[in-house]
This record gives sequence, structure tokens and C-alpha cells, in this order.
Amino acid sequence: MKTIDLNADIGEANTPEWAASEAAIVSVISSANIACGGHAGDAASMRLTVRNAKAAGVTIGAHPAYPDRENFGRTSLVLGRDIEKNALKDSLRAQILALAEICADEDVRLAYVKPHGAFYNDSVFDPQKADLIAGVISGLELNLLFLGGPNSEMGRAAEDHDLKFVAEGFIDRRYTDDGHLLSRKIDGAIIKDQTERLSQAIALATHAPVATHSGKTLMLETGSLCVHGDSPGAVETARQARAAIEAKGLTIKAFA
Repeated sequence: MKTIDLNADIGEANTPEWAASEAAIVSVISSANIACGGHAGDAASMRLTVRNAKAAGVTIGAHPAYPDRENFGRTSLVLGRDIEKNALKDSLRAQILALAEICADEDVRLAYVKPHGAFYNDSVFDPQKADLIAGVISGLELNLLFLGGPNSEMGRAAEDHDLKFVAEGFIDRRYTDDGHLLSRKIDGAIIKDQTERLSQAIALATHAPVATHSGKTLMLETGSLCVHGDSPGAVETARQARAAIEAKGLTIKAFA
């Protein structure tokens, strides 16, 4: 039976309502990308989120970012100007290890790494940054998988570092004609309508054509689908997407 992973970016909440949404979404997803201090989160939120994920039987991944909490990790940092290469490496390593240590304390395995925000988007196109994160993951020797964008430099860097790479599609984000995420600076980059989110989830899960921002269609090969935990209606999106995907005969199962 064909399977597909359903993941969400969580451990980022800074309001009670957001925290409640994160706690609810773990009962629907199969993998949780947990913020580990770069853009959001701290030791307390990581431990709480790990415990929630463990209780729900959800696989845990690290969600490291540029060390830029002020901008929620969604502003690109230029190597050598905004941050030194070694400083970024050290930060990413520290973020992943902080979550790995908490996972060990809670007797659950850290299974993979998915970069966050601008670092994720930059690593799609920038071979230096893709190689940097792949090198950090490989160097930790924790047998971690690498989750990232399809047709990206991340996939090529993973191969160079002998990492298993899994490509993901986004349920709540619009795509460009070349198969990459439309910049959040462009109107329409975030899909707000639940019906449109559901349609895209089904298309991605069944490898059907996905509508792009320009109105064209493209094919994306993905092993995991993401809904952003901070998107309004994220829990309902995840619930409806899971039900619709399962109705197509697929099983929701963690890739790691």
C-alpha cells in the first residue's frame, strides 16, 4: 500500500491559542518538525513538544534556522556579511544537538532534519548553504535523514554527504512554474482557502499536476507533505487533508 508522510512545523508557539493548535495538530500528522532555538523555541518548548509528539506516536525531526529570532528566521543572511560560515555551522549544530539531547532524555529518537524559513529557501538554490547544512547533519553521525525541497541543491548536497534525502511538498504554499515555493513577499504565496489547500494536498499525494501561481501546472515527486503550524486553520487543514488522502487509498506514515 502506498504511503505518504504528513508533517508540520511546530514548537514555535508564543501565544496560548497557537500552543493549543500545535498540541492538537500532533494527533493528525505523522512527523513533527520541532523548532530548536534558532528562529523560535527554547528548552521548555522543545521538551513539551517532544512529549506531545511521543504521546501521539509522531516521528520527530529538528527544524533549525538562521539564528534570527527577531525575524522568525524568514530573512536571508549572507555568508561573510551577516553571519560567518563557521558561526552558522556552530549554530545549526547546537540547535540540532539541543533537540537530540532532549529526545534522548525523553527516550525517543530524533529521526531527521528539515531547515526552516529563509535558510530552507536559500538552500534550495545556493549549493554552498545546502552543502553546509548537509555537512552539519552528516557530521553529527546520528543517522539523521534530510527533509527538503524537490529539485533543489539540498538533494544534491545530501547525495554528496551520503544522506538519505526526502523531498516534501507544501499544502498551504503556492508554487512557481519551476517547482519552487513562491516568495512570501508576493501576494498569493500563502494558500488561505481550505478548499484550495485540500486540492493541492490530494494532487501532491497522488502525484497529480499541481497548479502554479501563474495558472500553469507542474508535477512534483514528494514523500512528505507539510502544513505550517502557524498558518490560520492549520489543524483543520491537516485533518481534512489526512481524511482526503486516506480516502484515495493512501496510508499516512512517517518517512523516517
